[in-house]
Amino acid sequence: MIIAQILKSKGRGVMTAAPADTLQEITLRLASRKIGAIVILENGNVAGIISERDIIRLIAEHGPKALDMQAKDGMTRNVISCTRDCTLDEVMETMTKGRFRHVPVMEDGALVGIISIGDVVKHHISEVELEVTAMRDYLATG
Repeated sequence: MIIAQILKSKGRGVMTAAPADTLQEITLRLASRKIGAIVILENGNVAGIISERDIIRLIAEHGPKALDMQAKDGMTRNVISCTRDCTLDEVMETMTKGRFRHVPVMEDGALVGIISIGDVVKHHISEVELEVTAMRDYLATG
């Protein structure tokens, strides 16, 4: 399965923020949408990403005043992305090696979606279930 198929079923909407937005503003968006990361855009380009883990780390380091910090001061800048043509296995490997749970999907330099570990697991389970069903059918008709 390729990432384009996952985006087709889940949609291509991506929550974004600006580098000057505060972590307080970002946490409110994350909570209201029940999502775990937000992509930071600057002049239409991906400048970074902030996840729940990043916010927890910043609060641990700076205390409550971390919520007044701007996104640009706490975001992950070296964002690893994928394309719609990447396979599910490739993205799973990237997430596992990098120890992160969100991967923006880029096409021709533009942000076209985001894939979470939840999306990856859901679609991987679907693939495995299809294989099991096919094997059962094959064995039953033997």
